[in-house]
Amino acid sequence: MSLDQEYANRRFVIFPVTELGDIDFNQVYETSADTVRKSVDGTQTFVKYDIPQPSSVAALTTKSQEYTYDEILTILAGPDWTDPSGSLQ
Repeated sequence: MSLDQEYANRRFVIFPVTELGDIDFNQVYETSADTVRKSVDGTQTFVKYDIPQPSSVAALTTKSQEYTYDEILTILAGPDWTDPSGSLQ
């Protein structure tokens, strides 16, 4: 089974780090605000979950659309999320 099939129900949402306090970490795969990945500039983060969208994610006021596994991989490979020097946030 390929990863895109394995994660067929997995979704990802990007949002400003200022809303991290609104996430119920019991509803998503990340464990805490301290363990999320952040964008290179430190202003954005994301959470992953299986559909349906958890209530704490749905309540975010400035979230992105939902992304699939393949879509988020493309986004995270871009310059906003991957430092050209090779270090991850």
